Amino acid sequence: MSTVPPDERPDDASDRPSPSISDDELESFLREAAEGGGAPAPEEPSARARMVTARLRAQEEAARRAPGGGGRGKWPRRKRRTAGASAGTPEGWRTGPAWQEMNGTRTRRRRAGAVIGVALAVALAAVAVRPSLVTDRLPGGGPEAAASPTPLPAETALPSGAPGQVAGAGGPTRERPFRGSPALRWADGAEAIELPAAKAVAGMSKADVELALRRTKEFLVAANLDPAVIAGGRPEKALALLDPEAPDLLPDLRRALREPTREHDPVGLFSRFAPDDVRLAGDVVKVRGHMSFAAGDPGEIEVHADYTFVYPLVRSGGGDHVERTIVRRDITTLLLDPDRWIATRGKLAIKTYNVETYNNACEVYDGYLHPVFPEARATGAPATGPAADPYDRSQAVGATEHEGCGTVTRT
Repeated sequence: MSTVPPDERPDDASDRPSPSISDDELESFLREAAEGGGAPAPEEPSARARMVTARLRAQEEAARRAPGGGGRGKWPRRKRRTAGASAGTPEGWRTGPAWQEMNGTRTRRRRAGAVIGVALAVALAAVAVRPSLVTDRLPGGGPEAAASPTPLPAETALPSGAPGQVAGAGGPTRERPFRGSPALRWADGAEAIELPAAKAVAGMSKADVELALRRTKEFLVAANLDPAVIAGGRPEKALALLDPEAPDLLPDLRRALREPTREHDPVGLFSRFAPDDVRLAGDVVKVRGHMSFAAGDPGEIEVHADYTFVYPLVRSGGGDHVERTIVRRDITTLLLDPDRWIATRGKLAIKTYNVETYNNACEVYDGYLHPVFPEARATGAPATGPAADPYDRSQAVGATEHEGCGTVTRT
């Protein structure tokens, strides 16, 4: 019988000693060695070591060949110290547990996001049914929020229809004179009269157009928003803006103010109330409308203005009852080039004007507007015309012709 030297005997499992470390520990050692670690090699049979090394190399090669390869280096890792690791432990596969923890954090975030999404959907459904759940908790929210709702954007053209009813708001009071009215969302006074962007027309410069627009606004403010005029005074500031060269314009207006008649009534251009009867409740008039301009004849700028004014009023003798009178004015002014026309530079002429008044006594032509209070004895003729909504600005003034004095659907 021949004798085989011990180092040439076949590798037989029965003859191998038990491994001194586990497979995981051996893989850990080999990976650390490949990345420059200097830990001493554990005792292990060379054949098994070669097998594990070959498997690790095959895994690394497959990772590099994969789309977007880079393997472990593709993901950022947190620098953190794990239990038993020294401060000088390099980043790499030994930080795997921290990476797993980071992935776990991402998973928890995704799950939390799903839960939040469901909760948000439930919350939105609840708010849709009961908006007060949110509005009551906002600054200025709650039942009193209706006192100052979101203002409407500026009007640039006639709307498509009348504004809706203000449900459950109640009527006007001294403290809240526009409660229950669509005018609550309108702008206040002169700020509501916004001028369009100017450009040169009809041989007139951009500056001329800007002047025409500005003068028209000044006239509207002086004629309809001046507290002295509202209280029954003469509209001197408004008259001063008009061209004395315009035939009959100023003489007719002065005569109307001095001796008002049906044919010459100053309320056609000026909002005036009899001071012995009523006075403004507060100091705010709500305004809604728009302004535009166009070229007239050469050297002539036409400015068209269409505005509704809402006046809250109380009796001069006292009392808390508030009534609102609404006045809609449609006016076209002219600014003329004095080099081409007989005109005064910077002054306005009036081409046309129309007015519609609501909650105003019928057939009274004394130069003042007269709001109707429910407890008062009628001072004018009874209303016989059709009903009208004073807040409906969808039709041009005078679009519907009718005789007599109609009734209003709301104030």
